[in-house]
Amino acid sequence: MLSWMAITMMSNTGKIRFLCEDETRLGLKTISGRKITAKWVKPYGKVQGQFQAIYIYGVVEPKTGEHFFYEFTHLNSQCFQIFLELVSEYFADSILIIQLDNGRFHKAKNLKIPDNIILMFQPPHCPESNPIEQIWQYLKKGLRWKLPRDLEELRLLIGQRLEEMNKEVIASIVGRGYILDALSVVGI
Repeated sequence: MLSWMAITMMSNTGKIRFLCEDETRLGLKTISGRKITAKWVKPYGKVQGQFQAIYIYGVVEPKTGEHFFYEFTHLNSQCFQIFLELVSEYFADSILIIQLDNGRFHKAKNLKIPDNIILMFQPPHCPESNPIEQIWQYLKKGLRWKLPRDLEELRLLIGQRLEEMNKEVIASIVGRGYILDALSVVGI
């Protein structure tokens, strides 16, 4: 069914792209992680526990590393609707098959899916099947033990980290062999 829809739509336009979508929350609460210490010495570091946060919505293309990220204040269907419209405009020349999880806001009845987007929901309770999860791990690893004073400073840190992630870096993280093989079999 999905391939039939994509082929039918492709005859009207052109390129078909497979993207992976997800969201992550980043806030002022310190992201801890491993530190190098002497044997038997427990690592320690300064932390802060503020609960202000932002959400980063993102899509990545495993084949090329092409990506699009956008910041929102909430994780809900209204923000997701805006994000879909932005993604649709950014990749306006393509039909987009987007893999995403089963979040309630992804399936909200009031969503209006843009004409060039086909949503493909992954099986429940298996975030590991979505390669963008590794992008969030990579992003958060660079933010470990950072202590931003406010959300503006956090935005700067996130922006710097995202700028470091060019197409090649992203493709190396999300370009899993089995996904690339499947895409080549179906001609995407």
